[in-house]
Amino acid sequence: MSQKLKGSVFLFIAALIWGSSFIVMKSAVDFLTPAVLLLIRFVLAAIFLAILFFSKIKNLSKENILGGMLTGCCLFAAYYVQTWGLSFTTPGKNAFLTAVYCAIVPFLVWIIHHKRPDIYNFIAAFICILGIGCVSLNGDLSINIGDLLTLCGGFLYAIHILMIKKFSAGVDGGAFTTFQFIGGACVALVVTVLSEDITLVGHIQSSIFLQLFYLAFFATAVTMVCQTIGQKYTSECNASLILSLESVFGVAFSVIFYGEILTLKVILGFILIFIAIIISETKLSFLKKGGMLDEEDY
Repeated sequence: MSQKLKGSVFLFIAALIWGSSFIVMKSAVDFLTPAVLLLIRFVLAAIFLAILFFSKIKNLSKENILGGMLTGCCLFAAYYVQTWGLSFTTPGKNAFLTAVYCAIVPFLVWIIHHKRPDIYNFIAAFICILGIGCVSLNGDLSINIGDLLTLCGGFLYAIHILMIKKFSAGVDGGAFTTFQFIGGACVALVVTVLSEDITLVGHIQSSIFLQLFYLAFFATAVTMVCQTIGQKYTSECNASLILSLESVFGVAFSVIFYGEILTLKVILGFILIFIAIIISETKLSFLKKGGMLDEEDY
């Protein structure tokens, strides 16, 4: 298996598991506030990974540890805003609106690395805005607070992708991810103490234990290791394309298991957003003679 294919497989697994996690999170936020839920999720994930990668963690430099923790702070912010938004919107909308980070990444690369997006990225951004309007705007052009928060979460996920690429180079993926969760857990603890009720941790109902385990182990620990390792073998834009499938899986799981009803307007929005993602990340190279073209790594 080539390095590029190996990276793609890891990223696909992450997208599939994340897609299934939206309906689980929707159920969990009915019992727990966002920061408390993320505190539990990150602490458990950090413990799992610390045990699994203990021998490699010891070899990390102070710079690697700091990079991992800073990346984890950004990860917490993205998760927190997304989870907060999920309290006010449906799992399907939450999944697809989060995926707008795929169209945002090229523009952040422009700002940070001074690589101007091409015409495909600009077209994709325009189509993506139309799709967001179909999914989120009401008849009076107002936007649901949950959808707005989800869009903010998508922007933070775009920043997180770039931070992984910057700080994980030459570092073991599992060890780096462990410190992401340690950093995220520290911020979650501070936010919980300052703005939420930390005593909720001691009153967790037995009915959501399995949900918390799934979110902490599979949808957090396993998927983040897959993302970190996968991104080591592919570019930011290729990674964001594969990870965008999370939105498709999220809607599918929401319709099948949550019973979400999709209107024609929302379906049109989903289609437009997905088309925007495909255009932005593939440059429509699959329509050209010879099939997919190799991407240039940033």
